[in-house]
Amino acid sequence: MGFAHKKKNSYLYIMIKTMLIAGLGGFVGTCMRFLTGKLCNLLVVGIFPLGTFAVNVVGSFIIGLLFGAAERTHAITPAMSALLITGFCGGFTTFSTFADDIYLLLQNRHYLTLAIYAGGTIVLGIALVWAGRTLMKG
Repeated sequence: MGFAHKKKNSYLYIMIKTMLIAGLGGFVGTCMRFLTGKLCNLLVVGIFPLGTFAVNVVGSFIIGLLFGAAERTHAITPAMSALLITGFCGGFTTFSTFADDIYLLLQNRHYLTLAIYAGGTIVLGIALVWAGRTLMKG
């Protein structure tokens, strides 16, 4: 085997390992999103999609904390980033459900709920990313 072949195999090994790590984080994040949605449905009955709102704003805070920690300490390894940011946060938060919720609220003419939900998710999401990053900067 030549050097180029060994380098290619090493890169492939790292790529597969990183994908599996991200997949593990995604599995845990998805399970947490599922449980959060079920809990929110038990606690609140109504047209407001609280489960999706909760995971998206909490996920925004978590990703802010993680990126803030990465910037402050440079201690988050590529594997930790794959597990926690790409995997967990990617599995926990959900843009596609957010978009579908907005579509359904629009279709059912729940304009006030739509405005509160969409505006609140975006504004709180950005604010919580900022808060997480700011907390980690110290």
